[in-house]
Amino acid sequence: MTEGSAEAVPPAAETMAYAEPRDVAAVRSFVRAAAVERGLAPTRADLLVLAVSELTSNTLQHTAGGGVVRLWSDDRRVVCEVVDGGAARSFGQMPSSDSHRGRGLAIVTRVVDKVSTSTGPDGTVVRVQMDR
Repeated sequence: MTEGSAEAVPPAAETMAYAEPRDVAAVRSFVRAAAVERGLAPTRADLLVLAVSELTSNTLQHTAGGGVVRLWSDDRRVVCEVVDGGAARSFGQMPSSDSHRGRGLAIVTRVVDKVSTSTGPDGTVVRVQMDR
């Protein structure tokens, strides 16, 4: 994981807003379809969906106002950002086996190829990447 300023979002990025728990299913469908359309293998797209689902669920649990998912690709990767008004997230170690919470962000780091986070005028941005 890295922190700091992120590269610019390309104009061709697709976006989807979400604000309520029922929106998470639509976000999952959006991410999977867009990732597969851009050439990501279906099994890899499912891992991206898992990561984005966790991030969007965290937005709805821990912030107000929902967020936005942005997705694009280039010749070597599919990139997805989850943007919300919450504080920067801490991506760390998996909690102990007797812990009842806290596994989601650790899972995100394990299922994608790269995770970065930054803050800026749009809020907190978590960028996840899947290489093709």
